[in-house]
Amino acid sequence: MKIVHVIASIDPKFGGPQAVAQRIAAAQSALGHDVHVVSYGSADAQRKLFEMGRGIPNFSDIKWHILPEPNLFEKLACPGGRKLLRTVAQSASFLHLHGVWDPILLYAANTAKAFQVPYCLCTSGMLDSWSMQQKSWKKQIAFLLGYRKMLNQAKFLHALNVDEVLLMQPLGLRAPAVIIPNGIFPKEFDALPDKGRFRRQIGLPEGRRYVLFLSRLHIKKGLDILARAFQLVSYSHPDVDLVVAGPPDGAEEEFAQLVKEFGLESRVHVVGPIYGETKISALVDAACFCLPSRQEGFSIAITEALACATPVVITDACHFPEVGASEAGFIVSTDPAAVALGLIAMLDNPVMGKSMGVNGRRLVMENFTWPAIAELTIQNYRFAT
Repeated sequence: MKIVHVIASIDPKFGGPQAVAQRIAAAQSALGHDVHVVSYGSADAQRKLFEMGRGIPNFSDIKWHILPEPNLFEKLACPGGRKLLRTVAQSASFLHLHGVWDPILLYAANTAKAFQVPYCLCTSGMLDSWSMQQKSWKKQIAFLLGYRKMLNQAKFLHALNVDEVLLMQPLGLRAPAVIIPNGIFPKEFDALPDKGRFRRQIGLPEGRRYVLFLSRLHIKKGLDILARAFQLVSYSHPDVDLVVAGPPDGAEEEFAQLVKEFGLESRVHVVGPIYGETKISALVDAACFCLPSRQEGFSIAITEALACATPVVITDACHFPEVGASEAGFIVSTDPAAVALGLIAMLDNPVMGKSMGVNGRRLVMENFTWPAIAELTIQNYRFAT
């Protein structure tokens, strides 16, 4: 099959959807398919993309069609994007769109329809109730301007979990939803780095443990919740620090203000975005991973933490019930006190944490791997056509 993935940006700073698109594409390439990606990206974003791609199996087999970072006119009207789509999609077997609210995706759906090429759309949690409440008036206008039609005419909506399917139901969309989760490449996690590498890199003394947050610094990721939770943890656990890793995305200023207000500057380490071996080393060294999100589709960061045998404390809004069912971590509410209690319980019992880490690694390796997920996408493409 010739498969074309379309995403508005390949810049890694935008998080999950970018990581998902490139990994599904690589895993499909490994199955012998002709896989293309159409996107926008600056020279710096492309450099980061291909640097990170060196560690992804079969990444080099993907055929990339990347336009320069768009100006406002290109972002809205997509003249360059539409021309490229007409060229790449003309002989395609299937289009896989990633995201919802970007004009390039609307034009990709129209192109697919013009060439009678079926398409699906990965909603990435963007249509659940919490997401729809953010800038809701803009989204209602977008629905009137063709985005509802784009969703309805998809062969299927690629949902990441059962909760996402349920939370989309109030929208009354006609396209069926198919659950295809995210995952990891086992090869990336076969040989984990020795403990201590990341700790030394950030200058953390040997006797100190840390909780790791790894994600975009966005309001939905719950950084403010984490700051308030860590204040409570700090009283009872003077040997524990907090490491915050990820690209800035609007929530960093409030977080910094809270850290200062709570007098935690010496115990909170904001290290910026980390990728590749550095990211894996940070996960391996962490006493636990924490993602107190208000909304998630299927977090790559949680999945990678589990693959590193690192126990997790996550919120129910992360929609990852398998963590609780497999005893790989704690699932709590978005209340800071609940997050703090989960962290304290984890930190108070390192033996339990180690056991949870083993359970989490088994969970991911047995159920959430990109080769198996790629097979599932191909089956659904063929069933839809």
